[in-house]
Amino acid sequence: MMETTDDKLLQKFFSDNCREIEDNGFSRRVMHHLPDRYRRISQLWSMFCFTLAIVLFFVLDGLQLVLNTLRETFTSAIENGAAELDPRSLIIAVVVLLYLGYRKICSLA
Repeated sequence: MMETTDDKLLQKFFSDNCREIEDNGFSRRVMHHLPDRYRRISQLWSMFCFTLAIVLFFVLDGLQLVLNTLRETFTSAIENGAAELDPRSLIIAVVVLLYLGYRKICSLA
């Protein structure tokens, strides 16, 4: 019972004597000068994952798999009568796919 009365008295005292202190941009300046730990951790993690992906790509012979897939796709397209395709259309499609792949890789970093 005594504690609740003391608590009420303390709350009343602090609420009556509460003054707001002007910040004047102090908090923003302090936050600006603090090291951005999470950003660095995020960058390190991204670099680690990107390096691991490159290493696995070459260790698991990814380049050969990509070339084989492209060869099979090209062979299948020719066998199915797509030989009449305009070479410029194929070049544009390849350039667009490379650009989209590049943008995706850049967005991950």
